[in-house]
Amino acid sequence: MLKNHLRQDLQWLKRQARKDRRITLAVLGGLLAAWARQLSDVQGGNPSPVLLALSAALVLVSGAAWLVSAFFVSRSLRVRREPTEELRWVARIGLGKEWAFCSLSAYVAWHLLQFLTALVMS
Repeated sequence: MLKNHLRQDLQWLKRQARKDRRITLAVLGGLLAAWARQLSDVQGGNPSPVLLALSAALVLVSGAAWLVSAFFVSRSLRVRREPTEELRWVARIGLGKEWAFCSLSAYVAWHLLQFLTALVMS
């Protein structure tokens, strides 16, 4: 009875992890496209050194979080054989999703900083 219940719980965790992996990959792909578009549209101008430093820091934080998330997702592509390996697989996907949303948060903060800068400067 208990073994059957544990097997069902593990199956549910695996289904949830597959959903989380799809969400993570969509967030990572969307962020990559958004950063590419934003950085190609950056206008020269003459920003203050503080704003330039904040922008650079946010870009670096977002990029680092993106790389960490991609690392965890890539580690989840391996075949799992034992239940403990499957639990580690679920945990890696969860960590990857968390880091993807950290990267997204840094992107949103950078975008908000650009918006406020444009609002104040005009």
